[in-house]
Amino acid sequence: MSHRALRPVDLAREAGVSTQQIRNYADTGILPPAERTAAGYRRFDTRHREALLAYRALAKGYGWEAARSIMLAVHDGDLTGALALVDACHAALHGQRLALRATGEALEAVAGQDPGAPAAPQSALRIGEVAALLGVRASALRVWEAAGLLTPQREPGTGYRWYGPAEVRDARMIHMLRQGRYPLTRIGDVLDGLRATGSTEALRAALAERGAALAATAVAMLEGSARLHDYVAGARRQA
Repeated sequence: MSHRALRPVDLAREAGVSTQQIRNYADTGILPPAERTAAGYRRFDTRHREALLAYRALAKGYGWEAARSIMLAVHDGDLTGALALVDACHAALHGQRLALRATGEALEAVAGQDPGAPAAPQSALRIGEVAALLGVRASALRVWEAAGLLTPQREPGTGYRWYGPAEVRDARMIHMLRQGRYPLTRIGDVLDGLRATGSTEALRAALAERGAALAATAVAMLEGSARLHDYVAGARRQA
């Protein structure tokens, strides 16, 4: 394959970034080394274009930091290391899928509990006890309360918080949803539906949305991997 000369502005337009960003990519090793003219200007070509497109595609699925590390490893001649980074990202995505499934099962079970049932805590708990029960800091419970997700009772005189069975159940759900990276506003929708009607519809919608997001990430990873393969294969042919 012949190498067509390209200017920084040509690469910038194709990627939708500034020419300075292209120079930054070159300086940090995201792009392969570029020759310079007698005047000191970089001479880019189709190899740099393919590297740029591979990096941008990788970033959509693997994230900017992982994409950067992968490209740096490739340009350092460490293909094994680059592939190990790719594998680690896929393993992390798989772990998130498993966690989502477990979270869904646990949330359905918690949502279906009757706060007054014998299995639920029958005595009110203080904030430190609830924090220990969930394995979170007491400050997290205060943040959830400030967001309107929890409404513990206050002891007259001292103002100490007391969490009854319903609050403990809700705290469990909030904690599990936060582990699934749900924003507090979405968690509020889930709890409102559960409290008002006993419905888990918002819960199922939140889980479905998270599942769709993971699927979109998997597709983006696939596209990024394809671009990386084309770039690496092309570099080998030209070596």
